[in-house]
Amino acid sequence: MKTMGLHHLYLVNPRHFPDAQADAMAARADDVLRDAVVCSTIAEALRGTVFTVAMTARARDISIEVKSPREAMPVVLQQAATRPVALLFGTEMSGLTNDETGKAQMLVNIPANPDFSSLNLAAAVQVMCYELGIAAGIHVPVATSMQPPATHEQLEGYFEHLERTLLEIGFFTTQNPSRLMQRLRRLYARARLEPEEINVLRGILSVTTEYNARLRLRYMEEQQKEQERT
Repeated sequence: MKTMGLHHLYLVNPRHFPDAQADAMAARADDVLRDAVVCSTIAEALRGTVFTVAMTARARDISIEVKSPREAMPVVLQQAATRPVALLFGTEMSGLTNDETGKAQMLVNIPANPDFSSLNLAAAVQVMCYELGIAAGIHVPVATSMQPPATHEQLEGYFEHLERTLLEIGFFTTQNPSRLMQRLRRLYARARLEPEEINVLRGILSVTTEYNARLRLRYMEEQQKEQERT
């Protein structure tokens, strides 16, 4: 819960609480346990809430709609704008009974392998809390790089260097290489190159040009020696 940004935990008739094992497993989230509200019944835990989503791992012969977490969480947020809402989870071994799910306004089923759909309680809570954060726009992907993208000038300099090199090594087989260069531009546009990457690529082009020049020089020397022998 704490990892995903939630803090309000209600425990219904726990077997042991407080509990040393729970404290140890909570690691640095012991404040969530410390502030947890212990209730004797689900009705007591849901007191004051206006909307409850109950978790179910199996099909039930009831009329309550069943949604996926991605479908349900925007509805939960809409309801939470006015009054408290609740995510209701059952026990590790048996989940929620039909009577207990009947106290909810919506059921949620986490899509999983139909031949092995069992999720432990911690995993189910994690998925639901994550989806709630996604719906709220809290969990923004962490940038994989702090480097700014290459500028227009850097990109154009690279493309000029690339076209010149491809021409020098005889890569182009037509008189008009512009169409191929357009395809290469689209390829590199998808990569969103950074300045350091531009430098690496231009370094490769420079080495390619130098190597090609040495090959051509060696070829000319061999041709000259062949002529002298004949």
